[in-house]
Amino acid sequence: MSFTTCLFVMLGGALGTLGRYLVTLATAPYSRAMPWGTILAINTVGSFIIGFFGTLTLAHGRFPVSENMRLFVMVGICGGYTTFSSFSLQTLDLLRADAWGRALLNIALSALLCLGAVSLGHLAASKLNAGAFQIAQNETEEDA
Repeated sequence: MSFTTCLFVMLGGALGTLGRYLVTLATAPYSRAMPWGTILAINTVGSFIIGFFGTLTLAHGRFPVSENMRLFVMVGICGGYTTFSSFSLQTLDLLRADAWGRALLNIALSALLCLGAVSLGHLAASKLNAGAFQIAQNETEEDA
């Protein structure tokens, strides 16, 4: 780990966090009863991006980029943009409000949509990469 790598991750995280904040503001009117902004606009889109970018930019892929650029996007931007902690807090809030059905819906939709989105991103980039099946190149990217 170098100082340059840390800067890439930090700058990506700042951009991802800012993007999340702006999307949260934009989706607030629709997210009163259910955290739709988090489920759809943040976690699902972020899952698609990490699946697509991770596959498309592999070292042996169609558009290889440096490891620092992959960490910038996958760990920095996606890590700052999508956060499991927000999902957990919003689910707890629903449970505390005795909205068990909405809490379970939040869990199911988040898991299914995000897994579907990362799969679609991976499949789309695999087509462009002539069938690459890998997303992460190292453990750091897998922890994004």
